[in-house]
Amino acid sequence: MRIALVQVGYGDDEPMSERIERVTGLVRETVDAHHPHLVVLPELWAPTGFDYRRWEAAAEPLDGPWATAMTLLAAETGTTLHAGSFVERLAAPGADGRTLANTSLLVTAEGGRTAYRKIHRFGFGSGEPKLLEAGTDVVTVEIPSGTSEPVTVGLSTCYDLRFPELYRQQLDAGAELFVVPAAWPAARVAHWTLLGRARAVEDQAFVVQCNTAGTHAGTEMGGRSQVVAPTGEVLAEAGTNEDVLVVDVDPGLVARTREAFPVLADRRL
Repeated sequence: MRIALVQVGYGDDEPMSERIERVTGLVRETVDAHHPHLVVLPELWAPTGFDYRRWEAAAEPLDGPWATAMTLLAAETGTTLHAGSFVERLAAPGADGRTLANTSLLVTAEGGRTAYRKIHRFGFGSGEPKLLEAGTDVVTVEIPSGTSEPVTVGLSTCYDLRFPELYRQQLDAGAELFVVPAAWPAARVAHWTLLGRARAVEDQAFVVQCNTAGTHAGTEMGGRSQVVAPTGEVLAEAGTNEDVLVVDVDPGLVARTREAFPVLADRRL
């Protein structure tokens, strides 16, 4: 299974419409050059991850222009696209009274769409918790792997990576590969790489982490997107600038790792 991570870099001076056009071109170029089965984009790459002031104006419904464009892009390129996340405008306020959510979207070439609303909101009472409704659903989905068998993917977003209980629930739902789009800052990028390896080792699953590069709203992004094997080995890692990672993974390694070192069978909780 070939996976491509597009680590988008941007600043405050790039209009959202121009960035969408540019990133769409990057996805096309990546698919044409490498023919991946899965392409992954970062969290909130279009409306920006840290400039909360832009979120209200950038919000769209789940069937809005951005999601439609990503669906068409997956169909055009013939690949499964994890389009990162966007600011979703909800049809009605949620339990916390918010009408916006940080929603990631995975689209297959055939048009199948799976959405995940970020459960853990970053900001310690401001930022995401103040503006966004928290998701409640643990989401997994089967996608083509390039072999006769699909692979089960668990969806999460950025700050979720700090909460291992979410990944245990995805594991119990059959997840073999975790996809984590993010806007993770440079100040804590060491945690980003460490936690990704930890989730891979403890759940004996692949971890695919696609971060953001550049600086927006005065916050320097960390980059360092990575793909980690179920053994904890880092198979590929990006630098701190805009980058494209392409890596081939063997989905069968998950079962072989779990069989050779059956630690998961000893769980008591």
